[in-house]
Amino acid sequence: MATRYYLSLPDAQRARGSDPTLSFTAVSAEGFAEQLQAALREGALFERWKAQQDDPDAVEPALGATDPDATVQGQQDDLHIDLVVTSSISGEVLKQRLRWLAGSAWELRDVTAA
Repeated sequence: MATRYYLSLPDAQRARGSDPTLSFTAVSAEGFAEQLQAALREGALFERWKAQQDDPDAVEPALGATDPDATVQGQQDDLHIDLVVTSSISGEVLKQRLRWLAGSAWELRDVTAA
């Protein structure tokens, strides 16, 4: 069952994770949407993070969940960026990916059934 998440990046320039190898590099609403969508559809971001762990084999496999049908739409709204994510990925996994990508510079505005 898919869920729709309404997110905001209040300051796109600050929407960067602490590790540059995992962080957003985008500068536009479309770029942020594309990078988040790839992080949800594909396992590459998770695999990079997992490889950095002290014991990669001990990482919970559920954290690597992907959704090949995930979609992300981005829109610039004044100085912030709004993202709408539709995915079957759990909220906890979505939040984890956002922490890697954007650090703490994102906000969850609403959650609805898709």
